[in-house]
Amino acid sequence: MSQSPESLESAIRSSVQRALEEDLVPDGDLTAALVSPELLTSGTFTARQDGILAGVGCATETFRQVDPTIKISWHCSDGDRFNAGEALATLEGPLAKVLTAERTALNFLSHLSGIATSVAQWVNNTDGGATIWDTRKTIPGLRSVEKAAVLAGGGANHRHNLSDWVMLKDNHLTGTTITDAVMSSRQKWPGRTVHVECDSFDQVQEALDAGADILLLDNMTPEEVKHCVSVVDKHVKNGAKRPLLEASGGITLDMVSSYSHTGVDYISSGSLTNSAPALDIGLDLVNLD
Repeated sequence: MSQSPESLESAIRSSVQRALEEDLVPDGDLTAALVSPELLTSGTFTARQDGILAGVGCATETFRQVDPTIKISWHCSDGDRFNAGEALATLEGPLAKVLTAERTALNFLSHLSGIATSVAQWVNNTDGGATIWDTRKTIPGLRSVEKAAVLAGGGANHRHNLSDWVMLKDNHLTGTTITDAVMSSRQKWPGRTVHVECDSFDQVQEALDAGADILLLDNMTPEEVKHCVSVVDKHVKNGAKRPLLEASGGITLDMVSSYSHTGVDYISSGSLTNSAPALDIGLDLVNLD
């Protein structure tokens, strides 16, 4: 479930504001205050590694909030591939203000481009099979921009937050059953998606009989997943609606291909957002006379 452009814009503004407050409260940039406000600079954002770009909006907003007179021109957009040594953008403006914004802008670019690059590797390993899905395992306060980076890498967004749909995991089923929990969800929130985590064949069958919309096949081997898919296919042949199927739990990059063509619709992993290494991107400045 992707977010609206308006929601993302608002998230970018607030994320950048918080990041700048970390650097500038309470007394501003003490070191940059020593630099003459008359000095101008030009700079180039340069990739030090191959990758996929993400975070353009965050970097642009960082410079805008620090000093709207800083001009930045992007040569690439979110989702574009680039090579090491490639110029991603150029900028020009007051040296002191550029120095104040530099690290925050690079932090966003490096982190989010790292996510996009990691996701692209997962997508490539599916070989056209299942869709790569993110999770809610995101850095608090950065979920919106991290999920946008997942899209830039070619993945898809799982639910954005707990209000999007009902997701019944094992702990939610304490004192109840899948059947009763699905029924209660239908009564309380008619028309909302109901997603059930299953870690056994019996739970898959119960979730199917209860009419769940999505089944999460948790911590299963590819062979076990294939068996679950066959159970679902048999269920559908009897006239029932087919639920979406998600494989998750312990799946790593080198295992994606073995799950991709089992018949599941999605493969999800928290590592896409919480473990992606930052990409090396630098800002090279040249002072102007």
